[in-house]
Amino acid sequence: MATEQVRAAGEADLEQVTETLWLAFQGDPLWGWAFPEHSKLEPWWRFLITSALRHRWVWFLGDYAAVSVWIPPDCDELTHAQERQVDGLLLGLLGSRATQVIELLARFDAAHPRDRPHYYLSLLGTHPDRRGQGLGMGLLAENLARIDRQRMPAYLESSNPDNVARYEAKGFEPTGEFSTPDDRHTVCGMWREAAR
Repeated sequence: MATEQVRAAGEADLEQVTETLWLAFQGDPLWGWAFPEHSKLEPWWRFLITSALRHRWVWFLGDYAAVSVWIPPDCDELTHAQERQVDGLLLGLLGSRATQVIELLARFDAAHPRDRPHYYLSLLGTHPDRRGQGLGMGLLAENLARIDRQRMPAYLESSNPDNVARYEAKGFEPTGEFSTPDDRHTVCGMWREAAR
């Protein structure tokens, strides 16, 4: 990662950032369950990323090889107006399946810690063509160094059990699990204490 520059994303980067994350989540067990037709995941990611860009904590590496989407402390992932759009957006994308995905999102929300301000890692992904080079974890390490300078904790959910150990190596510890409404997939909440 030494030659890759970390940059903050702006509105002009929306297309490339969305594409990297959409491609990165091909094969993800949880989001594959939620969006069996993978093309439908792209507008959902675009919706979330568009909202997150206003916080100026969306980062990318080099030529969009890896992307992270953070929600800073005391900030909302979605505006109130966007929250009112979620059900209709998911219904349009998923039809009757939207009910289960809306229930899954409610489980994400219920598991999210609210007792302490923290940075929330909403999305992290590496472009499939660049996997295996440590770029995603390198971007995460760079972001965590910024957070450590602020002496803030961080929280994430791992939608893929294969990634839990990677996050543990960066100082995150599991806080609990929740499952999809049909109990087929599990999500692991993870917390990283503030640097001392």
